[in-house]
Amino acid sequence: MALSRTASSAQSGERGVVVQRLIANAKRFGLDKPRLTAFVAGAVAACGFEPLHWWPLTLLAAALLLRLVADAGSARGALGLGWLFGLGHFTLGNNWIATAFTYQADMPAWLGWIAVVLIALYLAIYPALVALGAWLASRRWNTAFLPAFAGLWIIAEWVRAWLFTGFAWNPLGIVLLGGFDGQGLAFLAQWIGTYGLSGIAVLLAGGLGLLVRPGNSRWRIAGAVAAALMLLPARGMAPPRQDALAYTLVQPDISQDRLNDPAYYEAHFRKTANLSTPLRPGQTRVVFWPESGVPDYLRSGYPEWLYVDGTYASDPALARMRLGQAIGPGSLLLTGAVDLKIHDGQAVAAYNVVTAVDERGFLRGGYAKAHLVPYGEYLALRWLLEPLGATRLVAGMLDFHPGPGPRTLDFGAWGQAGMQICYEIIFSGQVVDPARRPDYIFNPSNDAWFGAWGPPQHLAQARLRAIEEGLPVMRSTTNGISAVIDANGIVRQHVARHVPGRLDGFIPPAKAPTLFARFGNSLPLAFAMVLLMLSLVASRRQQR
Repeated sequence: MALSRTASSAQSGERGVVVQRLIANAKRFGLDKPRLTAFVAGAVAACGFEPLHWWPLTLLAAALLLRLVADAGSARGALGLGWLFGLGHFTLGNNWIATAFTYQADMPAWLGWIAVVLIALYLAIYPALVALGAWLASRRWNTAFLPAFAGLWIIAEWVRAWLFTGFAWNPLGIVLLGGFDGQGLAFLAQWIGTYGLSGIAVLLAGGLGLLVRPGNSRWRIAGAVAAALMLLPARGMAPPRQDALAYTLVQPDISQDRLNDPAYYEAHFRKTANLSTPLRPGQTRVVFWPESGVPDYLRSGYPEWLYVDGTYASDPALARMRLGQAIGPGSLLLTGAVDLKIHDGQAVAAYNVVTAVDERGFLRGGYAKAHLVPYGEYLALRWLLEPLGATRLVAGMLDFHPGPGPRTLDFGAWGQAGMQICYEIIFSGQVVDPARRPDYIFNPSNDAWFGAWGPPQHLAQARLRAIEEGLPVMRSTTNGISAVIDANGIVRQHVARHVPGRLDGFIPPAKAPTLFARFGNSLPLAFAMVLLMLSLVASRRQQR
C-alpha cells in the first residue's frame, strides 16, 4: 500500500510538472490562464452548433466568457479575451470550410485549414469589440454589464452579416433551436429575429453565471429562472393540409468529385429523372431538383461551341424537352442550373440560377443568385490573387455575377415561389421579396463540399428563416441534407446525407406574416437598443 501511494504521488508530481510546463510555454506566447481559458471556451461554445448540438456547453462557455471579461483588469485585456474566444469559436465552428479545398485540384488541401484560421482571425474581431464595449460600460460584473454585452452582441452579429459582403454563418442564437420536431426557444425569432435570439442566448448564459455568483439570493433566483427557460419544451407539429400543392423533392446523392465530370452527366440525369416520376399521372405538382441539378445550358441563343463540354454535347431545346418528359404532365420543375452572360460572342460571366421548366419543356421563368460566396463563386481581387496561383473553389474560369435580390415568381397553379440558392438562406431578413410575399421558399443547395459539419449547420439556418418569415422552406440538395421545413421551422420530412431519395407530399401552408416578416432586422436592433439603455440606466444608478 505504501509503495502504491508513493507511486501515485510520483505520478501526480509528474503530471503537475507537465501542467506547469504547458502553462509556462503558453505564457511565453502571451497565453496566460485567462487568455487560454477564453480560447478554449470559444472552441467549446462551437460544440453547441450542429452536428453536435451540445447547446448547454455553448451557454456555459459564454457564461465563462462573461465572467472573464467582467474581471479583466483593462480595456486591452477585455478586447484580447473576446478576440481569443472568437478565434477558438470560429475555427472549430467553421472547420467545414477546409473540406472544400479537398475538391480543388489547383490548390493544396492543407490550404483549407489556413483559410479556416484566417477567416477566424477576422471573425474574432466581432466578439472582441463586444467584450471591449461591455467592459467599458461597467468595468465589472454588475447589472449594467450583462445587458450591455447582450445588446452589443446583437449589433455585432447584424454588422457581421453585411460588412464586406457579410458572413452570417452560425449566429449564437441558433443553439436555442430545438430538434427536427420542435422549435425550442427559437420560436422567439418570429418576433425578434435571429440576432435578437442571440441576445437571448447571452442573457441565458449570464443567468447561468448568476447561479454560481456568491451573495444575494435574488441573483440565484434569476439564474434559476434562466436555466428553466432553457428547458422549455419543444412545440409540436401541426397536421398537414391535404388541399395544398403537391411536391416531389429529389436528392440524387451525387458526389462532389463526379458532379462536374462530363463523363457522368448522362448517368446523373437518369438517376435524378428516375427519382422524379409522378405518383399520380397528371397531378399538379412542383418537382424540386438541387443546385447544380442540370449541367446543360437550358437557354438558347449562346454561341454553338458553348453547348459542347468535352465528351458531352447538348442542344438546349432537347435538354428542356427531356426535363419535361422526366417530370410528366401537370408538373413544373424547379432546378438549379447555370446561365451565361454573353458579350461580343464570348461568355464573360455566369449566373447561378433556378430555372423553371414545364411538362412541354418550356421555360417558365427563373431566378439568379444574388448573394454570392467570395472565393467560392468569384475571385475577389482577381488582379492580385490570380498571378499568385489562387483560384475560386467552384469549377470553371468565369466569375459568377449576382442577380437583383429576392424575387417571388408567380407560377399560377404551381404557386408563388420565393428563391434562395444555397448560401443565401443564411442571411436573416434578406430572403423574401418585400413587394410580394411568396407561398414558400425554395432553397436548392450543393452541400457536398462541406463535410460532416456544414450540411446540418446549413439546414439549421434554413429552419430559422422559416420561423422568422412564417414560410415553409423546400430544401433540395445534391447529397444531403434535403428537407421539407414547415412555417414553424419543424422538419416534416428529410433525406439523410449520402442517401439517394425523394420526398412526396403537400407543401406546408404559410402563416400570416410574422412581426419579423413585417419589420425585419429593425426589431432585433430595437431590442439591442433597449438592452443598452437598461445598461446605461443601471450604470448611472450605481454611480450615485
